[in-house]
Amino acid sequence: MTETIAAIKAALKEENVTESTLAAWRLDERAGVKTALASYDKRLEKKAKLKADFMTRFSFESELWEQGFQAIAGIDEVGRGPLAGPVVAAAVILPADFDVYGVIDSKQLSEKVRDDLVSKIKEQAIDYGIGIVDAARIDEINIYQASREAMKQAVLAMDVPADYMLVDAMNVDLPIQQQSLIKGDARSNSIGAASILAKVTRDSLMKAYDKEYPGYGFSQNDGYGTKAHMEGLAKLGPCPIHRRTFAPVKKLLEND
Repeated sequence: MTETIAAIKAALKEENVTESTLAAWRLDERAGVKTALASYDKRLEKKAKLKADFMTRFSFESELWEQGFQAIAGIDEVGRGPLAGPVVAAAVILPADFDVYGVIDSKQLSEKVRDDLVSKIKEQAIDYGIGIVDAARIDEINIYQASREAMKQAVLAMDVPADYMLVDAMNVDLPIQQQSLIKGDARSNSIGAASILAKVTRDSLMKAYDKEYPGYGFSQNDGYGTKAHMEGLAKLGPCPIHRRTFAPVKKLLEND
């Protein structure tokens, strides 16, 4: 008996079809079957590209693994630009068989996708660490040095010692071989994974700060100088997590 189009669509959706069955369905002249197969082929092509791009982003790690390095830490930070809140860094050591193909620079991903990926990264990672430097420390040593300090914290927070570091556009003050990669979060899976961990961690912190210091919209703006944030700042003045050396906050304080 000829299979129904609905049954064929369901089987294709599950992607559990033998080559012989596919070959037979490709001979089916029904328009519904042809449409279902076209959609199936397009989906597989998209997945193949996703995997190919993912493997390309493992090129730095692959070369280092071949040289004998076993604990390659990808390192990235988030939160350099906001007027409030900490700068957060993450370090991640991935195994060679890591297969979370959606991992890339966190800025390219939606909040929902990042939240889904972060649990998979933590599950598969050999180890990971988080570093957090607060606003007071940022004011004390400047945001660049604070970012480096957060990165160092993240590496030292891991139980597995890194023997090489791939760092997004910076260098870390540790006696470990390292390479700085411009736009590294889009070029290295390890750095991309770190960017996702750092972003999700910081977003969670800013949501908590929004409850502690309402009126600035921290859960929506993450501390960046949006219109709502600036209006709250003008009305309420700086709160304890504002960076007082950053121009808009500094100007407000000078005018008081």
